Amino acid sequence: MKKLDFIYDRVSIRSYKEDKVPKEDIIEIIKAGTYAPSGKNLQNWHFVVLYDKNKIKEIAKCVEEKGSTLVENICDEKARDSFKKMIPYYTAFKNAPVLILVYGSKYPNTEYDILDLIDANKDEKEKALFSNPGIQNIGAAMENILLSASALGYGTCWMTGPNFAREEIKECINFEKEGFELVCITPLGVPMDKKYPRPKRKPIEEVVTFID
Repeated sequence: MKKLDFIYDRVSIRSYKEDKVPKEDIIEIIKAGTYAPSGKNLQNWHFVVLYDKNKIKEIAKCVEEKGSTLVENICDEKARDSFKKMIPYYTAFKNAPVLILVYGSKYPNTEYDILDLIDANKDEKEKALFSNPGIQNIGAAMENILLSASALGYGTCWMTGPNFAREEIKECINFEKEGFELVCITPLGVPMDKKYPRPKRKPIEEVVTFID
């Protein structure tokens, strides 16, 4: 095995076998997530793990129903059709044996705070918000989760689409942690098919600039 195969072998999986995922594997995967870089070592993350398949399906139903409500209120036909087509992708987790919900809390944005104190212009402050260091922490943890799951033979899929139903999901699972909000989710399970497609990546020359 090449040193970086654990990275290149990971792909998004949307169909899973019914095989149970041992709790010790889930703990190991989430532990890997907590070893991600974290600005100021605040570790502003929290993980909720669902095993109950009926509850997972219930969450999917919440997303579908909230999505349908939103569709009815979108006046722009093109935007409405586009969003409607995406709803099935937002519920691709419904048949997974495990669902991991990743929550994040507020994080001080030093750059923005300083610019605000010196009354910087709107454009400068918007650029400071663009980097969003708190969400970068969550992204790093999520990537560790996906890579460690893949290394252990499991499939995952990084999802933010269902977030429009975060309040409904909160009520569905009866979970609330002060100061935390849902950031992303991933189903977890044994892939249904090992021969999943691997999306092409842009040529390295297109995405890298070397400055001598």
